[in-house]
Amino acid sequence: MNKSLLLTGALALGLSLPSLAQTPVQVKYANTITVADLTKNLTYLASDEMKGRDTGSEEQKMAADYIVNFYKNLGLTGPVDGGYLQKVELVSTSFEEVSLKIGKNKLVNNEDFVFTGDGDMKKAAKSELVFLGLVSDENLAKIDVTDKLVGIWAVGVRSNDLVKKVMDAGAAGIVIVSMEGQANFDRIANRYKTLASKGRIGFPKEVEQRPIFMVSSDKMGELFGTSVEELKEAAKSNPESIKSQKASYQIKKKVEDVESSNILAFLEGTDKKDEIVVISSHYDHVGVSSTGEVFNGADDDGSGTVSVMEIAEAFATAAKDGIKPRRSILFLNVTGEEKGLLGSEYYSENPILPLENTIVDINIDMVGRIDYEYQDAENKDFVYVIGSEMLSTDLKKILEYNNITYSNLILDYRYDAEDDPNRFYYRSDHYNFAKHNIPVAFFFNGVHDDYHQVTDTVDKIEFPLMAKRAKLIFHTAWDLANRENKIRVDGTNTRGTR
Repeated sequence: MNKSLLLTGALALGLSLPSLAQTPVQVKYANTITVADLTKNLTYLASDEMKGRDTGSEEQKMAADYIVNFYKNLGLTGPVDGGYLQKVELVSTSFEEVSLKIGKNKLVNNEDFVFTGDGDMKKAAKSELVFLGLVSDENLAKIDVTDKLVGIWAVGVRSNDLVKKVMDAGAAGIVIVSMEGQANFDRIANRYKTLASKGRIGFPKEVEQRPIFMVSSDKMGELFGTSVEELKEAAKSNPESIKSQKASYQIKKKVEDVESSNILAFLEGTDKKDEIVVISSHYDHVGVSSTGEVFNGADDDGSGTVSVMEIAEAFATAAKDGIKPRRSILFLNVTGEEKGLLGSEYYSENPILPLENTIVDINIDMVGRIDYEYQDAENKDFVYVIGSEMLSTDLKKILEYNNITYSNLILDYRYDAEDDPNRFYYRSDHYNFAKHNIPVAFFFNGVHDDYHQVTDTVDKIEFPLMAKRAKLIFHTAWDLANRENKIRVDGTNTRGTR
């Protein structure tokens, strides 16, 4: 970006930026973020000993102890009644039996289908599987869904609203195709198979009779005795052409309590201490596979966690030297991100520090690798930034100013698009701040072959690049914490629902 254009645009909007010369004091403390420290902390947190830091596990508690002791040694304070842990009460839900039979075809759980719903039944229900296809008023007028399992086609769209619409129309349950291709489905099924042995983690809630079975596009065709192409064509406006099938299913549920915690470390500011900058990551991952292989989670999100720790050290070192930020900073490592952004949701609904005083959340989730898009690029010094201009026109400009002044990374905004099919904006913890109209910036390195695989290990981390990214985030946070006027909330939240 042209530096003069950046300054001209900022001034036109009333945004005060300093000169483009580097501030030596910022450089001094940014340089406390080192490859050696990042490597040391990540090597421990993503070790086999941590067994994938699964939510609620003893190993996650070990990781929490390590992070808390790190913050204590920095001299940061614990804002949770003098402590660093915010307890998050969760439950583990397992389905001891999930059966599904269509016609004479008895399907295998986590192979032929994945159960994504809820329910608890004393005996099997007998029903009929009908094909609705696309969820439209026109199709619902043609197909009687009352008390039936309903086959719906939801490829490339948000399925939650569609499922609700069909259930509200009287359906007994759903058989859904949400992605095409057997390989894509098999990856999901393998993950659910791993989770099945440990249970699904979530907030306590009443049992809801809501049977939802996800199948591949190929399997849906097989169940109705037709080709995928014929099924896709019928889904549009001719669902009655697909013959219904006899069906039966049963679900048995077991619920156990799970204890986990968010980690909070606080650095009080000076003259603007009531205003709060949050720097966040999630420190848990998904544990071990059904065969005992460790999901180390080095990039996801060990990289973000140790980056937050190093940024905290930079600010704490400055504070010990008498250079405290004007605004307060909360370093927040949350739990349960992999289970549905649970820890950040809990914090946003039960904030330790007032949300109305929180001016920004800088979220760091996967910043240690190079993704598919840049693996063959000549310049690999990049980071994706998501959400930075939705709620505040100031935030993106401040980020870009600090980048051209200190870091010179490629800031890639391709995943910021509202129609991004990956929906990355909705898939990390910044979301639970943005939904409360708090400006956010999500830093991310994109996906790679080791994403959510047991091969996401420390030896594949690009530590020098990760240090550059962490330094950029530090400089941006320093600016946000010390500028005269807090950033404006002058945008509209157009992405309020996951």
